[in-house]
Amino acid sequence: MGIPVQEENASPPAEEGGTWLSLGEASRVLGISQGTLRRWADRGQVSSFTTPGGHRRFPRAAILALIPSDRARRPQIGDASSERIAGTYRRLNLGDGDSMLGELSETERELFRERGRRMVECLIAHLDADGPASAMANLHQAAAYATEYGASTARLGGSLSEGVETFLRFRSPFIEELAGTARRRGLDTREATGLLVDAEGAFDKLLLAFMDGWQQG
Repeated sequence: MGIPVQEENASPPAEEGGTWLSLGEASRVLGISQGTLRRWADRGQVSSFTTPGGHRRFPRAAILALIPSDRARRPQIGDASSERIAGTYRRLNLGDGDSMLGELSETERELFRERGRRMVECLIAHLDADGPASAMANLHQAAAYATEYGASTARLGGSLSEGVETFLRFRSPFIEELAGTARRRGLDTREATGLLVDAEGAFDKLLLAFMDGWQQG
């Protein structure tokens, strides 16, 4: 995403209103976790300034520009992306031989992959939803799969750190495919950024659901 970046540890430029947001404030405006926004700043995907005390500050105007406009609906990503991501999950390596997940039977591995595929379908339906009610319903269903995933990991003897590491392997191909879809569909910078903001925020919620499931399991 071609968003200009303020160099770290430089004095913030004078801007009209002089309005800057803290990391917590900016993440709440976007509806994503502080960790996600910090990664975006580290990658140069969003403007930021670091104070002498080591605190991040974000230009309010830059953060507001990342919020999708309610008046303009971006193109749907649809079934094509779902199929491409599902293909990636069919090839996903769940753990290595030194971890609990590496010792799963092929049947157990396929259950994990299938749950991941269904979760992705719900996420895409969430991102493509026509209205907030449908979006929320699909996100809740995706969260239910994430909770089941966490509980299954706990029942099989997997640690929380092992489970989170494996769960995050589902996140990377999903976000990468969305970025590729944005390029193929010709989404402009605002549309592409809005899509990734929504996706990152949804995955943050699913990770919390996974952790809740592990504790219940």
